[in-house]
Parts: sequence; structure tokens; C-alpha cells
Amino acid sequence: MKKTVSLCALGAGALLGVCTLVVGCKPDLTQANAQAMVQAEYDHRPAAGVNITIDEIGLRQGVTAKYWAPTTLYPNKYWADFTLTPEGKKVVKLPDGGDVIHWRPESLTDKKFTVVVTTITTTHLKARDLKDLQDEVGGSRSLQYNESVGLDGLPDPLQNMAHNASNKLSTKRQADFVVESGAWKLKSIE
Repeated sequence: MKKTVSLCALGAGALLGVCTLVVGCKPDLTQANAQAMVQAEYDHRPAAGVNITIDEIGLRQGVTAKYWAPTTLYPNKYWADFTLTPEGKKVVKLPDGGDVIHWRPESLTDKKFTVVVTTITTTHLKARDLKDLQDEVGGSRSLQYNESVGLDGLPDPLQNMAHNASNKLSTKRQADFVVESGAWKLKSIE
């Protein structure tokens, strides 16, 4: 009985191989399978903190959330230093490793000045808003989607800051898939 089952399995595998080589049959690649492969690639990469660009609105949100407090106001009335509070040090870090945000806009009306903070909580990118799979030349397939920053696990004030206009939370990407050894594989993400 075991020999019969083994022979049947071997025969099915050989038939699939012949089908793939001779006739050009390929296993089916669904949108869900493609998304799972892309997400597995993102989850395989090391988790990282989210860079949040802080504009004037975000600066006020951080003061309200008690993540930083004003410590120095300069004579020109638009430069200031904000020191991270103990609560702030638990949720963000500054690029220079220090604990002081140096707010230095060019003028009182400068609305473009920003600083960047990085979350202590690390996350993985997410594959979202998938388009239909496209057949490509040579039998490969491609999938367009949005690569989104994962905000899961971040406190609400940080999520609100991340949604301010100065932040870009998603990027259009394309994933390419090829058949290798009879199975679909993720070839690249562009």
C-alpha cells in the first residue's frame, strides 16, 4: 500500500513537471497569494521605527501630549528649544540622539520648517490597496500596490502627528513574480 501511494505521489509530481515544461502550465497566482508573499518579505526585514516629520501643528500636538516641553524661547520669538519629557523619551528619539528639539524656522511666518522624530516602537511596512495582477512578457506577473507605513502599536498622539500633511505614509510599488521549480516566487519589489 505504501509503495502504491508513493508511486502515485511520484507520478503526480512527474505529471506536474511535464505539464509545466511541455505544455507551459503554471500554478495559479492569486492576488491573496501575491499579497502574502510581499507581506512575508516585509515581515522578514528587520522592524524599524517610523520617521515622523513634525511641522508646527505636530509640534503643538507633542506639547499637548506631553512628549516635549518648551525650555527656551529666543528673542526673535520664533526660535525655541523643546526638551523631550520622560514620557516623550519612551515613545520617540531624535536623529542626533539628544533630547532637545531645536525649532529654527526662517521667520515667524515660515510654515515649511520641520524636524523629524523616530518612534521607539518598531513596525513593518504593509502591502495595501492591491490592483489586479498583470501578465508580463515571458510568463511573469506583476502587482501594483501601496506600500504603507505600519502605525499599529503607536500611541494615538503619534498616529495623529503621522497623519499631518508633512508626512508621506504610503508609496506606490510594483512586485514582480516568476515561476521557479514549479511555484510562484517573489522576484523583486520596485
